[in-house]
Amino acid sequence: MSLKADYLKYTLHFRFEAGTSRGTLTEKTSYLIRLSDDEDPTIIGYGECGPLKGLSYDDRPDFEAHLSQFCRDFNELDLQLFSWNLPIILNQVIGQEFPSILFGFETAMLDFLAGGRRVLWKTDFSHGLRLLPINGLIWMGSPAFMRQQIEEKLEAGFTTLKLKIGAIDFEQECELLAMIRERYTPEQITLRVDANGAFRPDDAMAKLERLATYGLHSIEQPIRAGQPDLMAELCRHSPLPIALDEELIGQMEYVHKFRLLKKIQPQFIILKPTLLGGMRHCDEWIELAGRLNIGWWVTSALESNIGLNAVAQYTAQFKNLIPQGLGTGQLYQNNFDSPLTIQDGQLRYNPAQPWDLSQLTVNQSVSR
Repeated sequence: MSLKADYLKYTLHFRFEAGTSRGTLTEKTSYLIRLSDDEDPTIIGYGECGPLKGLSYDDRPDFEAHLSQFCRDFNELDLQLFSWNLPIILNQVIGQEFPSILFGFETAMLDFLAGGRRVLWKTDFSHGLRLLPINGLIWMGSPAFMRQQIEEKLEAGFTTLKLKIGAIDFEQECELLAMIRERYTPEQITLRVDANGAFRPDDAMAKLERLATYGLHSIEQPIRAGQPDLMAELCRHSPLPIALDEELIGQMEYVHKFRLLKKIQPQFIILKPTLLGGMRHCDEWIELAGRLNIGWWVTSALESNIGLNAVAQYTAQFKNLIPQGLGTGQLYQNNFDSPLTIQDGQLRYNPAQPWDLSQLTVNQSVSR
């Protein structure tokens, strides 16, 4: 018995133009790792590598060439099931420069070990007995489009909303927040905002003070990453709790993670396994956050349902969760049918609902 890896390139198409402060998204390319035993092809472990353009540490022109080489290197190891040691294999084959590939291989291995059924951990969530609280994501766009999204999320039962800000006029964004607060108190509806680093250093504090008047839970990444001194100052003096997101990308060594959090002392950190190198690296961030009394939550990074499922099942291992960022499965026209559903603003895994990955066999090239 020998374990073999290959991958399939898959383009996901958005249902609408998804606006962020970095531009508008209409499609996203993912690379789906397939892991199998060459003597028993009936069990296939799936993982997803989904680097985000302009954001991921491994967003580079030669990404696919490296992924193809990693598959060949993996296959040359002639691995036997009983000899697996995930951290050693991942470091030996991939290293630290390709976080999304680490995540893809890690989750494909976990899926294969669990029988290729996309149940990576047996929890109350994977048994359909527990729902995960999530926030409703409001994408940037015209004020009318954002109002429409807000109304849809409220009608769907979400009690936590996260608004992308920083692309349209700041006053119009404040008007949207004021509209929600006129109808719902902070106790009724929790509001988060995500600036994706859009604020300038010279006006960041003034905007934070203005936003704080709307009773917000937090703001993600108010200024662009790579300005630790300024970010630390904002975290010390902001009337609004700050969550680091892009700031964590590329910090792959434990000591570097610790130094970053110790210096900036944010109120929260956002964990995206695709961008941070998988679950093992998220475990390190969570451990450090606990030591430094920093809150956290997990967020998907525009993966298909394959990657989202892995992130959700990882998250479900933890108790007493605040709303997580796991509501992106409905973004795409051509996502894979899966047991994941949203019910009253919560993510549910329905074991009776089968996976349908038949789209992967239609017009998809397989690479080794």
